[in-house]
Amino acid sequence: MKATIWHNPRCGTSRNTLAILEAEPGMELTVIEYLQAPPSRAELAQLYAEAGMRPADGLRIKEEAAKAIAGASDDAVLDAMMADPILIERPLVKTDKGVRLCRPAEKVREIL
Repeated sequence: MKATIWHNPRCGTSRNTLAILEAEPGMELTVIEYLQAPPSRAELAQLYAEAGMRPADGLRIKEEAAKAIAGASDDAVLDAMMADPILIERPLVKTDKGVRLCRPAEKVREIL
């Protein structure tokens, strides 16, 4: 199985999700540190669509800047995420079985 994780190594939940993926036998894993290499706006919108969520559902509300865009349109949220990728909640994982925002980390098992 192939998986891609948009990862922040400073995040415990992201590290735990990565550990679950690494322990999976036969896993072909791509790790993207999204703060250094963020997804494009179109790619992020597609990931959220595949996960069945709106961009606002993927907003990292713990960040001060997120409070300013709470309740904003999907386009405004995506624009803010492109301007400041720390606003993207992590980790996002994509496999052939789907996309999940893996909070908690065990949610990744739904797509393994």
